[in-house]
Order: sequence, then C-alpha cells, then structure tokens
Amino acid sequence: MDSVLKNILSQYDKKKTQAEVDAQTRKEELYQKYPKLQNIDDKVSSLAISTTKSLIANNDKNLLKELNDNINKLKEEKYSILKKLNIPEDYFEPRYECPICKDTGYVTNNDYSVTMCSCLKQKLYNEQYNKSNISNLDTQNFDNFSDLLYSDKVDKKYNADISPRENINQIKNICYKFIANFDNKAQKNLLFTGNTGLGKTFLSSAIANEILKKGKNVLYQTAPVMLDTILDYRFGKIKGSNILDSILNVDLLIIDDLGAENPSNIKSSELFNIINTRLLNQNKITKTIISTNLNLRNLYSNYDERIISRIIGNYDICYFFGDDIRFRNVR
Repeated sequence: MDSVLKNILSQYDKKKTQAEVDAQTRKEELYQKYPKLQNIDDKVSSLAISTTKSLIANNDKNLLKELNDNINKLKEEKYSILKKLNIPEDYFEPRYECPICKDTGYVTNNDYSVTMCSCLKQKLYNEQYNKSNISNLDTQNFDNFSDLLYSDKVDKKYNADISPRENINQIKNICYKFIANFDNKAQKNLLFTGNTGLGKTFLSSAIANEILKKGKNVLYQTAPVMLDTILDYRFGKIKGSNILDSILNVDLLIIDDLGAENPSNIKSSELFNIINTRLLNQNKITKTIISTNLNLRNLYSNYDERIISRIIGNYDICYFFGDDIRFRNVR
C-alpha cells in the first residue's frame, strides 16, 4: 500500500509541476505578444507590496480599501483586454487534472483537517482492485451504446411481450435514473441478470463512468476475486490494505459475475455482510450494482434466503435477454 501510494503521489507531483510550468509558459508567451498585460500585472504586484509596507508602518485601514479599489480597476482593464482577444480569464491559471485538490491528492476541509481527495482514492482503487475490471471506461460508455445491436422482434422464447431492443432501452432508462438519483437514499440498487454477451458488464462500466464524473469513487470486482480477496484478508494473507473497509464504504460497488465463485458458507456470509452493511450505511450513501448470469430461480437455489430478500427488497431487477451481441455489427 505504502509503495503504491508513494508511486501515485510521485506521478501527482509531476502532473502538478507540469501544469504550473505550462501556465507560466502561456503567460510569458502572451506577455511577449501583448506587453500591456504584463504592465498591468506588474502594477498589481507593485501596489500590493507598497500598500503592505504602508499598512505595517501606519496601520491605516483606508489604505486596504484603496488597494482593493485600485487592484479591481486594473483587473477590469486586464479582463477587458482578454475579452477583446477572445482569451478566457483563467488562461494564466494552471490546468490541473483535478481542480479539487490541484493535483496534490489531498484537500483541506473547513475545519482545516486534511483528507485524501476522491481522485487519489480512485487511483488507489484502480491500482489495487480495479486493474482487470475497469480498464475499458474510455470505450464502455453511453456514447458508444447502441440499441441496434438488439433485435426489434418480439420472440416467444424469451417469455416477454417486448423485443430485446425495447427491453434494453428500458434498462438504459433505469440506469439513467440510477445515476441521476445516486445521492438519494430512496434510490434502489441494481441487479443485472441474464445470459452472457447481452451488455451487463458494458452498462455497469457506463454507469461507473458517469458516477466517476460526479467525483464519486467506484470499486469494480468480480464476485470470485472479491470474495477470495476478503477471505485472504480475514486470514491475514493480505497485509497493509483493508480491502473489506473499501468494499463496505466505497460510493459505488460493482460486483460482476455473481455465481461464478466456488460456493461455501463462509463466502455466503461475507456476501450477506457486504450487501447488508452497504444498505445500512449511516454515514454516507452507498450504492451497489450486482451482475449475474443466473436467473432469479438459480439465485434462490444458490444463496441464503437473507441475501435474496435483501436483493428483492432493495434492488431494481433488470432482466437482459436476446441474442449474444458481442459478435454483431451495427449496419
């Protein structure tokens, strides 16, 4: 954990330094083209220094008001020039990857305590847990979602009154609602059930993409890996990382491929603990997406009744059906 964090913070430091160097370069290039801008900035600095010296010597509060008035006039002049040049007011500011922590990884709260920024938490999650599961966020998003991959024909073999295309669009709308109401405690979690190759993992990734944009954290694990990792943690095989705390408290937990794990009573107990604890979290709102190839009847057969009752009562169940879309091309 320490080595991972140290490596990520080193990358942050490089990004922060580069953003500030780039900002200084932009400023110098603009000063060369438009010396008037540099003259204004120089006047602002000179005014601040001279007024500060006067305040120390005289302690005259009127000087501070005069300083602010003069600086505001100079800034108005500067912004007027920038506007005419069609240059944004923040042109001189560093363009940090994370504007919240300014690429430091940490934020100072109102009470002056320092906490880890959500962006750094996500980097740690990605490095430690999400490597093999959340690597396709650039492509698996709603912009690349196409309902044309699904048949628009109603087929009795699916025991449904609607076509696979209409069904997937209904599921997509449920996903949109889930994203929009993520911070609403009343918003249910999601269970994606259906055969392989129908877009369950794709839509899970698409949702993750949107939740990350909200500044939330996402932990994405397959059920077999997650449960085995928790047991390794329980039995002391994993040092320096509390994977269970992350799973219980991350904003969005995505459990993929439920049912693919080797069943055991202890794994069933751990799964119940995860589902139940995340439903009862008091300090923050946490949401869960579970994806499985099992249908509801199989879930009842494979899992403790307590687990199924929590899912039935607290999850919107989305049934995916149709032909495997992985080998279909949109025409």
